[in-house]
Amino acid sequence: MFDKWLFVLRNLSRLMERPVALQERVFTRLFEAAEIARFSRPDLVAYEDSLKAYRDWYSVMKTAEDKGHAKGLAEGRAEGLEKGLEKGREEERMSIARMMKSQGISPEDIALFTKLSVDEINAL
Repeated sequence: MFDKWLFVLRNLSRLMERPVALQERVFTRLFEAAEIARFSRPDLVAYEDSLKAYRDWYSVMKTAEDKGHAKGLAEGRAEGLEKGLEKGREEERMSIARMMKSQGISPEDIALFTKLSVDEINAL
């Protein structure tokens, strides 16, 4: 690897394309940087403008994605919390109805206090 680096550093200005022996990823990045360094001034300005536009677009998209994710998470939590609370209330009504039924209270009276149907109470 050291020999490859020496070769590249000595011959980079003369190389028109990347030799087969220099296909590692680190050399890919080096040759991309060298290609950019060879740009004429107008090409370099156009490249930098293009890169800035891409980064701006990416930043906007990433921000929108993050906000959407956060909003979805918050809505999901709120919905889950509400469903959990409702389930807890339902379980509590059922528990109270069972206790009242075990005390011999009529299903109609239990329905009045627990907001459960008479059929639900009879099924307990």
